[in-house]
Amino acid sequence: MTVTARINIDTPAGRKLLREIEKHKKVAVIEYPHPTDYSDFSNNHSTDEVFDNLMDKLNTHYGTDYKLK
Repeated sequence: MTVTARINIDTPAGRKLLREIEKHKKVAVIEYPHPTDYSDFSNNHSTDEVFDNLMDKLNTHYGTDYKLK
């Protein structure tokens, strides 16, 4: 017999329950759903744009003015 359960892992009790179930690998299989909201992945940026953004953040954080040639 197989049982399907939905556990809210946003709460400490849900995470604790999930950890307990994960201990029993022979009888329990955990399947994580794929995200349905892909809004974070919709912006396609080049590696140069991403690296420039990272450099700006690092310069701001460390108070430097480092630029690539």
